[in-house]
Amino acid sequence: MIQIAVTGKPNVGKSSFFNSATASKVEMANYPFTTIDANKAVAHVTCKCPCKELNVTCNPRNSICIDGTRLIPIELIDVAGLVPGAHEGKGLGNKFLDDLTQAKVFLHVIDASGSTDEEGNPVDLGSHDPLEDIGFLENEIVMWMYGILNRNWTRLIRKVGAEHLDISKVIYDQLSGTGIMLEDIIEALRGFEPDYTKWEEKDLIELTRKILNIAKPMLIVANKADLPGADKNIERIKEKYSNVVPASAESELALVRAAESGLIKYVSGDSDFEILNPEKLNANQIKALEYIRTNILKKYGSTGIQEALNKAIFELLNMIVVYPVQDEHKFTDQKGNVLPDGILVPKGSNPHELAYIIHSDIGDKFMFAVDARKNMRIASDYELIDGDIISITTH
Repeated sequence: MIQIAVTGKPNVGKSSFFNSATASKVEMANYPFTTIDANKAVAHVTCKCPCKELNVTCNPRNSICIDGTRLIPIELIDVAGLVPGAHEGKGLGNKFLDDLTQAKVFLHVIDASGSTDEEGNPVDLGSHDPLEDIGFLENEIVMWMYGILNRNWTRLIRKVGAEHLDISKVIYDQLSGTGIMLEDIIEALRGFEPDYTKWEEKDLIELTRKILNIAKPMLIVANKADLPGADKNIERIKEKYSNVVPASAESELALVRAAESGLIKYVSGDSDFEILNPEKLNANQIKALEYIRTNILKKYGSTGIQEALNKAIFELLNMIVVYPVQDEHKFTDQKGNVLPDGILVPKGSNPHELAYIIHSDIGDKFMFAVDARKNMRIASDYELIDGDIISITTH
């Protein structure tokens, strides 16, 4: 399951984001270091399920289908708040940076209203610049990984020269355990100073930054977007950074809980909600719902929670959803389940690679694949597209 890390300084709404995205009940409080250990839970990204188009009733196994919307599981890691100097052990230090190692993408939750200082303490609304928080967290993660890369660097360089080793493989070995892939390092080295003997500290830091941008991209979640002044801060942030989603985790939590109680009709990601039983709501509850509708849903199009998850997986990680089946005529698996699994695969994958993602044995015994929609055999190097339904034949 793909892992996403929810990161940021204390008290910006990370646990609220985590709870609203996963329906988990993680402790929330208005002080730094509420989250002491990394919490993990299942969240979902959403996509259009082929069931409506094919006029079939699906029986998902690994996912959920709600009225034609398929919910594909991912894992969220709620990492405790980082403070400046975390890579040097300040605050709760390296323990939480280590929790980030297996994550494929970072969701950096910031307080867009500017009502928490750099340590995560509450301050007057608008008195802190959230742009400063973005730079600080990026720097902490870069310097943490640079510290790993820089260990015994002089000795490693001598070894590369003496034994004629591949510098990219040496760096890969040095970063083993961080979730960095060899191809990420090779890509980062393109256009970089090829003579590694000339690299200075600033070059190693810059290389680390490039590797991280490729291997673990970051999405900024501008939380507390409903508070006064947040909209102006969000505009400034978007001018400097491309991957920004305005959000209100508290609003999402309120809507999800109201929907679970049967008070409103709402699915995460919706641009509006419908009040089902107004007689069960008191005046304050109706006022709170209308506040969310006006200040979040109408203004930004959603609470931003589902949008952030989808953008992280489908845009930053460039994933698509493919539906493997055994019977290409009935779109079923061997037990008769219709469209049983929605699987996230990297864009550009082919059927043979899909076979290995499903199971190594299927990959080893792969013969050919069939496009179930067209009932037509496809080449093993055919580039899969989002929503493909594929049947794989093995020997």
